[in-house]
Amino acid sequence: MEVVKLKLIEAEKKADNLFLEIERRNLIVAGKSERVLNNEIFSLADELFGIKKYWHKRIVRSGPNTLAPYDENPPDLIIQEDDILFLDFGPIFEDWEADLGRTYVIGTDPVKHKLKNDIIVAWHEIRDWFFMQTELSCAQLYNYSVAVAKKYGWEYGSEIAGHLIGKFPHERLEPGDYNLYIHPENHNSMFTPDAFGNKRHWILELHFVDREKQIGGFFEQLLI
Repeated sequence: MEVVKLKLIEAEKKADNLFLEIERRNLIVAGKSERVLNNEIFSLADELFGIKKYWHKRIVRSGPNTLAPYDENPPDLIIQEDDILFLDFGPIFEDWEADLGRTYVIGTDPVKHKLKNDIIVAWHEIRDWFFMQTELSCAQLYNYSVAVAKKYGWEYGSEIAGHLIGKFPHERLEPGDYNLYIHPENHNSMFTPDAFGNKRHWILELHFVDREKQIGGFFEQLLI
């Protein structure tokens, strides 16, 4: 297996361990603000791995804030009883980027639990479909993700369905240029190498929402 892929897998495993420790320490509880939980996770990541650097803003969103796509900065909310929330963190481990997103439900609301479970199943369904393709544009993968969301009864909530990842900092473009994103206007092949001829590596990220119920779910990890 190529070195870059191994490094990215290793970084993701550490990020996954961070998320498991968040659950083990029962940090996700009602009555706490999103900002407080965000700061607690930052401190925990420093404690466990010495992580102080993230390649994108750290996201904790609950309740109606789960409708907001990445670029928005909604007001800080207090996590409620019977709530839904998601985490999106991009820690850097020894110059290698991870990007992990997970949805959590506090309480027993069946619709929220369905959303949490559906988005996990859908992610793996899309991943399996991707690896059956020999030619595929980023736009086609985005459109397929939107169709899968609809199949499960949800609206797709984001203008992207993923992005490149690599050694920090990975390839960057000017704002508004989506040629390195899984975006409906990016018709480049998912399999196109980078400017140096190296294989690109992708994060597949999904954001499913129900605007009427004001809930959203999020799931992302390496597309491997």
